Formats: sequence, structure tokens, C-alpha cells
Amino acid sequence: MQHDDSSAKAPAKPRSETRRPSFFWVLAALILPLFNLAVRFRFHHRERMPQSGAFVLAPNHYSEIDPVVMGAASWKLGRAPRFLAKASLFKNPVLGWFLRTSGQIPVERAGSNGHAALRAAEELVEKGRMVVVYPEGSLTRDPELWPMRGKTGAVRIALERDIPIVPAAHWGTQALMPRYGKKLSLFPRKTIDVIVGEPLDLSAYRGKPIDQASLLAATAKLMDAIAELLAEIRHEPAPAERWDPVAHGQKETGRLED
Repeated sequence: MQHDDSSAKAPAKPRSETRRPSFFWVLAALILPLFNLAVRFRFHHRERMPQSGAFVLAPNHYSEIDPVVMGAASWKLGRAPRFLAKASLFKNPVLGWFLRTSGQIPVERAGSNGHAALRAAEELVEKGRMVVVYPEGSLTRDPELWPMRGKTGAVRIALERDIPIVPAAHWGTQALMPRYGKKLSLFPRKTIDVIVGEPLDLSAYRGKPIDQASLLAATAKLMDAIAELLAEIRHEPAPAERWDPVAHGQKETGRLED
């Protein structure tokens, strides 16, 4: 005898993180109305944004305003944004309170504590939260604003904590604030394209010893994925190779070192 399962309830969809009461509600209420006056987002493949569980979101980086842009975009896509921030910023009484209350995580400067970022991210990962990590470590040096050679921190977090890493890209932010610029251009209203990629396939590296060669190979794969996403919204092909500051005689600085 066959049973009719049509009345069975479908699995409940994960509740959006933005629907749970948090300090981010206050931030969204204060920031988004003003931000929406200056920026209109155009999302591509928004269904790829995980709505639950821990993962690393790895976007491109070419403007000082990028964290605000990707923070607002992440919120609109259903996840509360948390970033790795310089530990020195937490020493400011007002800014430090703001950063701690909103769940941002302090990272010591490279050289003083090489794996501070990984330990700082551990609590967020265990609580199933998203961590935004810029794999380039600093603003791209590429003259055409394509992603440059990446650092291994983002991939290391994903492999050591055994969580997904999702590449992403945005374009149009340079009209809001150009690379190395300090002044905002709020009007006329800017359109910023944001595209979310599929989780990076790291199966070849998971469950194996994490060595420098594996980290570099996985990071190169990540940067290629980000470049491909950016090419899709820029409507032009990405360079075959990533810009390498060292090869061009430029000093590298960043939050997450190789």
C-alpha cells in the first residue's frame, strides 16, 4: 500500500541571520538608509550566499570603502558581516567598543603574532558565523584593479577549520571612493555590482597536512575564481596571471601574510 506524502512538511529553510535580534539591527537602521541614498546594489547569483553555517567570504579589494560596501551587501544577502580588523583599532575607546560589540575580530600586525587571525576567527567559526577575509591582504596594486597575488590566510582558515570558502567580487565601488582615495563621491547615486561565487573546491587539500605548497596552490585557485567573477560583471576578460607586487618591485603589506 502506498502512502501519500504530499502532506509532509518540507524542511524549513534556514532563518536569515539578519532576522535575529542583534547589534547589527542598530547598525543597519543607522547606516543603510543613508547608504541606500548613495548606492544601488545589483546582485548576481545571490542564491549562492550561504544562509547558515560558518564560512569564509573572500572578495576582491581595491578601495578603502570596500568593508562598508561588502558589509552592507552581506547584510542585504542575509548574513551579518564580521571582519578581521587591526588590533590597534580596538585600543580606541569609542571605536574599540563599536568593533567589539559588532563582533569584529582583532588581528595583531604581521610579524608580532603570525597566526593571531586564525585564533581570533575560531570563536566565530564555532558559532556558525561568516568571516570576511580579503585574500589580497591590502588594496590591489594591479593598474587595472584586477585581483593581485593573494596571501594564504583566507585559505588557511578554511582548511584548518574545515569550512567552505566562498569567492565574491564587486565592481563600481571605485566610483564611490577610488583606490587610495579618501573622499566619498555620494552623488549622483552609484550602482555597485556584487557577484557571489560557488564554494571553492578544496577537496584536493582537505584531510591532508597543510603545507606551504598546498596553501599557495589553493590560494592561486581562489584568486583565479575571484578574477573570473570580476570578469563576469566587468564584461571583459581577466588577465591570465595575477599581478605580483614583489615581481614589480613593490613592497607588500597586509593583514594575513603567507
